[in-house]
Amino acid sequence: MKSERHRAIVELIAAEEVETQEFLRERLEREGFRVTQATLSRDLRELGVAKVPNEEGARYRLPESGAAAALPRVVREFAGEVRQAGNLLVIRTDPGHASSVAFHLDGAGWKEIVGTVAGDDTIFAACRNPAAARRARERLLALREGSRRS
Repeated sequence: MKSERHRAIVELIAAEEVETQEFLRERLEREGFRVTQATLSRDLRELGVAKVPNEEGARYRLPESGAAAALPRVVREFAGEVRQAGNLLVIRTDPGHASSVAFHLDGAGWKEIVGTVAGDDTIFAACRNPAAARRARERLLALREGSRRS
């Protein structure tokens, strides 16, 4: 549900001029997503959405490079153990965050990863082959460890 809501938020912001969270919340409700202001604020933060001023006032905008820009932060905050099983990666996350991490991972367009399947706290990432899985695992670990050193 969270990944579907994130996709809906991205689509709405890409398609419309969104000025307020209340407008976005109402549009999401029309799409079948009941969301509180606190949840919507958290979703916008996780997606890397910012309110940017323009000639007509401030509007919500997606990050320039989309999911790729937010992936390091999402991995640092929510991803834990990353294990390889042949051409698959098994990525453990904090409870409730697997779909968000998978959403950003899919959106980052890593050539090693064909696609992901997310549960509540676990992601299966299908890679092209075992060598690609090894490279993707190394990239994920580098992202995860990047903030723990600082």
